[in-house]
Amino acid sequence: MLNNRAQILLKTLVERYISDGQPVGSRSLQQFSGLDVSSATIRNVMADLEELGLVASPHTSAGRIPTALGYRFFIDTMMVVQPLDTVRVQQLEHQLQPDNPSRLLTQASNLLSELTHFAGVVATPNRTAVTVRQIEFLRLSEKKVLLIIVMPDGEVENRVLLTGKDYSQSQLTEAGNFLTQNYAGCAFQEIRRRVQGELHQLRHDMAALMSAAIAVGDEAIARKQDGYVISGERNLLHVDDLSADMNRLRNLFNVFEQKTELLRLLDAGRHAPGVHIFVGRESGLAELDECSVISAPYADSNGELVGTLAVIGPKRMDYEKVVPIVDVTARLLSNALSRH
Repeated sequence: MLNNRAQILLKTLVERYISDGQPVGSRSLQQFSGLDVSSATIRNVMADLEELGLVASPHTSAGRIPTALGYRFFIDTMMVVQPLDTVRVQQLEHQLQPDNPSRLLTQASNLLSELTHFAGVVATPNRTAVTVRQIEFLRLSEKKVLLIIVMPDGEVENRVLLTGKDYSQSQLTEAGNFLTQNYAGCAFQEIRRRVQGELHQLRHDMAALMSAAIAVGDEAIARKQDGYVISGERNLLHVDDLSADMNRLRNLFNVFEQKTELLRLLDAGRHAPGVHIFVGRESGLAELDECSVISAPYADSNGELVGTLAVIGPKRMDYEKVVPIVDVTARLLSNALSRH
């Protein structure tokens, strides 16, 4: 627990360092804190904060900078988030009006990057529970059929099937109608389970077409659930706190390319609503030790949390500005997906 004076000085130090990027000395703290205290008193408080691990003294300066623990204390107890004004929210909403969900994710990623000047990331929806809205088959030629699977969010999977027999269009239409009537609203996992139990009840041609549809659905799920859209990575090249160490920056970009570890971090924030902030090593990734990740989940048209968006930047970011941007973008993306 910190007394009121120590909290004010720590808050002032964090805010000045975020603003200027320079170690903060006792004279600046005396000037900007609004406290009527001597420089000696401030130095004593700083020594106490340093002993607690909340601030540190760079070797080249008598001033101090916040540590990851200091940022965490600031975020949890002193940060004052100002909500975006209505006009600004409406402007952002107009930028998330594309004609398909894939473009929505890209636009949301671009929006995060443009607004924060850091990297914006949107993890693609977790597809394991995605349901089917409609299944159609179209005859292309002898033993060649076009399979069309329509998802609830409007996305469409098309695949050309090479069949073991020649189907007439009336047979294909009947099969599509049957499968849509019986399996619409079911997730692919549920469809697979039901088909295994009902296979003996289906006509051979129905079973073959259904098996093909499940295989395409499984492939689509595998392809889409393990990825993300990222924008503005190059912004991080111009962040002094990160670009000063090119080896560290190279490792950071390797995380973006490999995806697996970053996806695991983003998925951790998908299971509960609200904004999540990971400062430095809290991310669990050594490559992000000098970064902070601010994330929030977004929902699909059914209100289910299906993905996460995030801003990745230096620990020295303006949390009070970035947090509402992430929060609003997540809500606007959810609203846009629900209207699609």
